[in-house]
Amino acid sequence: MGNVHLVLFFSLLTAVLASEDSYWLLRIKTKLGDQIGVLDNWISGTNMCTWNGITCSNDQSHVASLNLSGSGLMGLISPEFSHLTSLEILDLSMNSLTSLIPSELGQLQNLRELHLYENSLSGYIPAEIGSLKELRVLRIGGNMLTGEIPKTIGNLTELRVLAIAYCQLNGSIPAEIGHLKHLISLDLQSNNLCGSIPDEISSCKELQNLAFSNNMLEGRIPTSLGKLESLQILNLANNSFTGFIPGELGSLANLTYLNLLGNRLSGEISTELNTLGQLKSLDLSRNNLSGSISLSAIEMKSLQFLVLSDNQMVGNIPSNICNSNSSLQHLFVAQNDLSGGFPLQLLNCTALQQLDLSDNDFEGEIPPSLGYCRRLKLLTLADNKLTGALPPTFRFLSELTLITLYNNSFEGPLPQSLFLLKTLRIINFSHNRFSGSISPLTGSNLLTVLDMTNNNFSGPIPSRLTMSKNLTRLRLAQNHLTGVIPSEFAQLTQLKFLDLSFNNFSGGLADELSNCTNLGHLLLNSNQFSGSIPTWLGSLQQLGELDLSVNNFNGTVPSELGNCEGLLKLSLHGNILSGLIPPEIGNLTSLNVLNLQGNNLSGSIPSEIQQCGKLYELRLSENLLTGSIPSELGRLTELQVILDLSKNKLSGEIPMSLGNLMKLERLNLSFNDLEGQVPSSLGKLTSLHVLNLSNNHLEGQLPSTFSGFPQSSFVGNDGLCGPPLSSCLASMNQQKKWLSNTQVAGIVVAIVFTSTVICVIMIYIMLRIYCNWRKVAILSSDGGGGNHKRDEDKWVYGDETRRISDCWRVNTMALVPSQEEAIYAGSCIFNFEVNSDSMDHRLV
Repeated sequence: MGNVHLVLFFSLLTAVLASEDSYWLLRIKTKLGDQIGVLDNWISGTNMCTWNGITCSNDQSHVASLNLSGSGLMGLISPEFSHLTSLEILDLSMNSLTSLIPSELGQLQNLRELHLYENSLSGYIPAEIGSLKELRVLRIGGNMLTGEIPKTIGNLTELRVLAIAYCQLNGSIPAEIGHLKHLISLDLQSNNLCGSIPDEISSCKELQNLAFSNNMLEGRIPTSLGKLESLQILNLANNSFTGFIPGELGSLANLTYLNLLGNRLSGEISTELNTLGQLKSLDLSRNNLSGSISLSAIEMKSLQFLVLSDNQMVGNIPSNICNSNSSLQHLFVAQNDLSGGFPLQLLNCTALQQLDLSDNDFEGEIPPSLGYCRRLKLLTLADNKLTGALPPTFRFLSELTLITLYNNSFEGPLPQSLFLLKTLRIINFSHNRFSGSISPLTGSNLLTVLDMTNNNFSGPIPSRLTMSKNLTRLRLAQNHLTGVIPSEFAQLTQLKFLDLSFNNFSGGLADELSNCTNLGHLLLNSNQFSGSIPTWLGSLQQLGELDLSVNNFNGTVPSELGNCEGLLKLSLHGNILSGLIPPEIGNLTSLNVLNLQGNNLSGSIPSEIQQCGKLYELRLSENLLTGSIPSELGRLTELQVILDLSKNKLSGEIPMSLGNLMKLERLNLSFNDLEGQVPSSLGKLTSLHVLNLSNNHLEGQLPSTFSGFPQSSFVGNDGLCGPPLSSCLASMNQQKKWLSNTQVAGIVVAIVFTSTVICVIMIYIMLRIYCNWRKVAILSSDGGGGNHKRDEDKWVYGDETRRISDCWRVNTMALVPSQEEAIYAGSCIFNFEVNSDSMDHRLV
């Protein structure tokens, strides 16, 4: 009976204890956001050992493990986890938990594993973590943790795994890590740790994985690392380590992976590394290593990856680099100073799959026997001095997927046998001297990239090329290709980059190209394309660059281009386009470059261009544009390269607002009909180093800051003055001098005219006197001389007959002719009557 009571007692106690853990679990649940219902069966009154993520102890009285990894949880890690005192494993990794790691977790004295990696936790690592004496695994990386690694980490003497990678930790690596004698994996990569590697780490004799890459560590690589005899992985990439590669690393007999790329290591590669018989991958790229290659895959029998790129290595590839028995599959020695002929010794590397010799000084022809490295999948020989033709034996490289030969001096036609390479995906033969047809490279239907830029290829584009349905980049620029774009291009629906520029293509743009809806770059410039620019271009929503310049396109600029809202560059210059610039251009708010120069565009510049706020290059020159320069152009404050409106028919004044273009380097408004003064605001354009305002009708004083520009910037504007032109004061004096001469000339003319009139009058008077004298003489001779003296003093008015001597009499204002004037008109030059009453002058 007593045993029964005892059993009942323990059963009741178990229930009480279990209910206590379930209580805290329900409390914890309230702090968590459950997006996918993982915690739906955490219900009061039910057996907690059946709840999702819960593993109970053997007696079902406590929670031993809580695993909610990848459950879509949000919210906080509750401090109330500390009440689950029997908890051995807590895994809340790969969720969206935020805020801090609660220091109360340090009270879980039975905790053996803590997994909080890949959340959004922030703040410091609590020092109380060091109280978890039984902890074996601590994985809290992939968060936004800051601050230093607490020195209390050294108290976790049972720790096997310490992983705090991909955070924002700073400070140095604590020397206390050396206390972790049982540590197997130490991963602190991708933080902001600085300082040197503490020598104390050499005490972690059981360490197999050491990853400190992508930090700011510096100093020399400690020679003491050579004591970590169990080490299999050593990754110190992308830090600032200096000095030599310690030869002591050759003692790491179990090492399989060594990565020292992206540091500042110098000197020659230590030959001691050849003793690493288990090493499979060695990456020493992007350092300052020099000397010759001293590594041998024959000695390093397990070596599969050897990467020495981007150093200062010299000499040739060593003859003992590998043989038919070596395991070397991947050899990368690009971007060094290696030289000599093509390394024939590589032909012994029968296991070779990837070979990168690019950006060195190798020269001569390729030995046709390279074609017998039949396992080659990647062959990169670019940026060397290789010459000659491609050997026909390349047809044996049946597994080749990538080949790049750009920037060499290869020549001649392509071997027809290349058509047999059915696995090719990426081909780049650009910047060589290949000739003939490109058809031998169209045998593979798997092509994704084909780049033959800057060669001497001729003939049409083979329609067979369109069988590569996954082609994304096709670049055939700067060749001598002819014909039209095949209508079969409609099948290249994955095409993103099409560059056919600088060839002799002709015809129009086929409507079938509208199926290439993924096009981001369409470069057809410098050909002989003709017809109108198709409106379907406006349907290419991915288009970022459109260059149709230097062709024979006519018609108008399609307003539909305004639908390409992601367009960064639009260049249509050097065609025969006419009509207006469509205001829909303003919809291209991402546009950086707009070049419409050298066409027959007319009308005004649309003010909507102001909406292209990211423009840094605007060229509208050599058109027939009229009207004034829109003041709205002053809102294009990102303009930097050039604003060119020259050689148009623009009129009016230069807008003051152009002074807002503070980043502008070149401004050309020449050969227009602009007038008025140069705005003083242009003087504020401190970035301006090329300016041309010539051949307009501008006047007034130039801004003083323009004195550094040549006079040619302002010629053809007779009214401008000020440096670098003549001073405005001298100009004014010259103007005054010119006006004075004019006045003098006027006076001279007036004097001459007046003198002439006076002379004519005097001559006339003299002639009249002569006439009168002659009449008197005649009368005297007729016997009238006795009465002549008496009559001469007599004045007769009215209708009475007057004497000849009264032919003229002096009135108040003028000479009044007598009535007898008509009698003797024949004896006078002319008769001029002045009526003293009306002052009406007229010829009689």
